[in-house]
Amino acid sequence: MAQAKISAKMNESKAGRFSRTMSMADRSTRLLESLDDMEMRVEAFREAATAMEQERESLLEMIQSIQNSQEMRSICDGEREELSLTANRLMNRTLTVHVNVDTIRNAQQEDALRKAKAIIDEIAAKVLDNMEGAKKKLQALHAACVTDAPPVPIDQKFQSVVISCALEDQKKIKRRLETLIRNMDNAERTIKIMDNQVDEAVLANGE
Repeated sequence: MAQAKISAKMNESKAGRFSRTMSMADRSTRLLESLDDMEMRVEAFREAATAMEQERESLLEMIQSIQNSQEMRSICDGEREELSLTANRLMNRTLTVHVNVDTIRNAQQEDALRKAKAIIDEIAAKVLDNMEGAKKKLQALHAACVTDAPPVPIDQKFQSVVISCALEDQKKIKRRLETLIRNMDNAERTIKIMDNQVDEAVLANGE
């Protein structure tokens, strides 16, 4: 009888340990599932914030484009002043929104990003000295950031630097180059329009 009681207690003890182990496994599974769900939400949150960051950049660029457009120069002073006030108000309201998505980088990626920014800044600083030459250099940098075969030469040195950057930084570098090139295209169109207007005025005065 005593042996049977001891055996029964041992079985109860084993069953208890087994039940606790199963319970811990269940809790671990639930926690893991919760973390997996939160990971998806975190990534969705970062993507949404990045989209907002890009929207802010786009809005600022569009407002600046309107401010510097030929259409703004071709209207009367009163209308131009009213439109300029509206554009400035929108610009200031957009600037009150601050969205920043930090990128986790290692030391190599930090160094690569610093080099990439320095290369772009150096070219951008010389735009006024030689717009056409600067535009070609920026196009070569942009070509280094795309996967498809670009129609312009690729800056191989810049490409090796960009590849060493974090993926999110690669996307931001590509967007910045696209914005710079687009702004230069707009500036070139404005200059051509103004040159044509000067030529037309000269011809009209000559007649």
